[in-house]
Amino acid sequence: MEAKEGKERSLKQRQVLMFFVLLGVAQAGSEPRHYSVAEETESGSFVANLVKDLGLEVDELAARGPRVISKGRKMRLQLDRQTGDLLLNEKLDREELCGPTEPCVLPFQVLLENPLQFFHAELRIRDINDHSPVFLDKERILKISESITPGTTFLIESAQDLDVGSNGLQSYTVSPNSHFHLKLQDSADGMILPQLVLDKALDREEQPEFRLTLTAVDGGTPPRSGTALVRIEVLDINDNAPEFANLLYEVQVPENSPIGSQVAVVSASDLDIGAYGEISYVFSQASEDIRKTFRINAKSGELLLTQKLDFESIQTYTLNVQATDGGGLSGSCVVFVQVMDLNDNPPELTMSTLISEIAENLQETIIAVFSVSDPDSGDNGRMVCSIQDDLPFFLKPSVDNFYTLVTNTALDRESRAEYNITITVTDLGTPRLKTQHNITVLVSDVNDNAPAFTQTSYTLWVRENNSPALHIGSVSATDTDAGANAQLTYSLLPPQDPHLPLASLVSINADNGHLFALRSLDYEALQAFEFGVGATDRGSPALSSQARVRVLVLDANDNSPFVLYPLQNGSAPCTELVPRAAEAGYLVTKVVAVDGDSGQNAWLSYQLLKATEPGLFGVWPHNGEVRTARLLSERDAPKHRLLVQVRDNGEPPRSASVTLHVLLVDGFSQPYLPLPEAAAEQARADPLTVYLVVALASVSSLFLLSVLLFVAVRLCRRSRAASLGRCTVPEGPFPGHLVDVSGTGTLSQSYQYEFPPSDFNLT
Repeated sequence: MEAKEGKERSLKQRQVLMFFVLLGVAQAGSEPRHYSVAEETESGSFVANLVKDLGLEVDELAARGPRVISKGRKMRLQLDRQTGDLLLNEKLDREELCGPTEPCVLPFQVLLENPLQFFHAELRIRDINDHSPVFLDKERILKISESITPGTTFLIESAQDLDVGSNGLQSYTVSPNSHFHLKLQDSADGMILPQLVLDKALDREEQPEFRLTLTAVDGGTPPRSGTALVRIEVLDINDNAPEFANLLYEVQVPENSPIGSQVAVVSASDLDIGAYGEISYVFSQASEDIRKTFRINAKSGELLLTQKLDFESIQTYTLNVQATDGGGLSGSCVVFVQVMDLNDNPPELTMSTLISEIAENLQETIIAVFSVSDPDSGDNGRMVCSIQDDLPFFLKPSVDNFYTLVTNTALDRESRAEYNITITVTDLGTPRLKTQHNITVLVSDVNDNAPAFTQTSYTLWVRENNSPALHIGSVSATDTDAGANAQLTYSLLPPQDPHLPLASLVSINADNGHLFALRSLDYEALQAFEFGVGATDRGSPALSSQARVRVLVLDANDNSPFVLYPLQNGSAPCTELVPRAAEAGYLVTKVVAVDGDSGQNAWLSYQLLKATEPGLFGVWPHNGEVRTARLLSERDAPKHRLLVQVRDNGEPPRSASVTLHVLLVDGFSQPYLPLPEAAAEQARADPLTVYLVVALASVSSLFLLSVLLFVAVRLCRRSRAASLGRCTVPEGPFPGHLVDVSGTGTLSQSYQYEFPPSDFNLT
């Protein structure tokens, strides 16, 4: 018997194992069937008939060996194979099986063994109101001060109900009384929270305790309920909380107020006396910033600064102040502190772009780009930007407080090579604050200025007979440009006179403009010459200018006086005839001399150095006239020899001398006159002699023609006429440097001879 039962048990286990193996396959392809039953239904109660649901006949169902299988060891359902009815195997308790989970579903499977087939199904257990609400604490004690004001709420522990849905806990009630009513509040998790609300002020002397019954009611039919006792003890302690005069204090405090400054004074009052009336003030829920910035006097309620306020960091503070009395009651107020902005931040300037050097002659060039800012507010943060008025720049505003510094005209480096620009940013606060930023702009040079000579023309003086390579002077030009644009090179320009050998006369130092005479100059050959000089800079393109230079050769006393008359050429000397009847001052002759020099070097003076008979004749120093100094007498020698010196006024002076022969006669006669044929013959011998003859003839021709007839007879009678030499015309060439004094081809002084009438014999 026992062996048989063991075999049957082993067979059943194999069948169950086979069932669970095939269960997964069946679940993948079938939809579960749904059934329901109320909890606490009696065991053996009908749940459903599976014949119709499985689509089988009753006989067919029994033949296929149906079986109900569920998870777990307990078999809560059984199947009647003969009828196909699904029956409860035991009472089901929803709260035990599912707890607060809703809906409560038990899955199970129906297995047909022959042929193998299974079906998935679910049994939903419906909740019934089989549990009453329960308070875990049957008595709840509340200690409430008599000073609690009506309207104060007190939370009470809620009841619990194992049922769900409409059968669960739905409401609370409290026993009727004159001081409290019940207020229900829904929590976030769906629970109903009971709260006692004080309707009337408590007075322990009147009623020290209240006993209230709190009833919890569910929503089942019929409804179930549970109760708890709420015992309220009225405390006879501090029954008046501190009250502030104002619930909101609004104050304005300037930023940068000194540490320790009073911000506000809050005040609360408490109607209690003694320790219950003593109030202390503290911050409530204060942040770290508030605790660092403010402190409150616990006794007086005075609010003080512990650090300076900064509007730019925090504009407002909200302070919660709590006043607590000796009994633990408290009141609160709010102090709203508004920080007043002061103009304590100067404007800030941030340079984005700066060009420190620009070329001259450029129009509207951007020098700098910068932005300005001021962390203050209102007028304190509004700014005005400016630069100096006397600069060729202007500020051009852009967006977001950006400015550009631009040139308003072309810059000229020669006028100003450097600009120091001060950008001033001023706010509109009181007092006004400003920030200055200095920038330096350099103007680079462009070759836009030609060299300029200090003079348009130069006059240089060079004394003749100079040494070669003598520095005779300098020309100077300036160029207002800079660098290579101002480096000058001097040069000689081609002369306007093609015959002027300029290259052999002067040279110029290309670097400094010094002029040098290349050879010795001769005033008598070249008194002056003129040429051009140029100055060229090294810019690109190069610019140049010109100036004229006139060189005047100064005369040196390098020529001695030359006697034109009487000419000393080694021939027979010229004899001057003087009538004995001549009066004092009678003009005997005139020494004519010239000097190749000029100026005072050519100023000639005459002096009688030696005479046969001193005191008889004299020479006028300025014109060379030889005159008698006194009346002639018979005792005077007939022949006289005079040595006349001609001296110039140079330094040192130069001189020449000439010898004059004077013959005293009683009257003029023809033999003593020079023969025209001889004079003409000598004149043809030399062109210069011809010029001299013409000059002498022009001076004396009138005199000779007027007295020729009167003196001819008298001269022929003189026995000594034969022995007298004739006055010859000078021979030999004149020096080429002698010039005509008067410009008319005659000597500068005319000759005039006067004789007394008694000396002429007219026959």
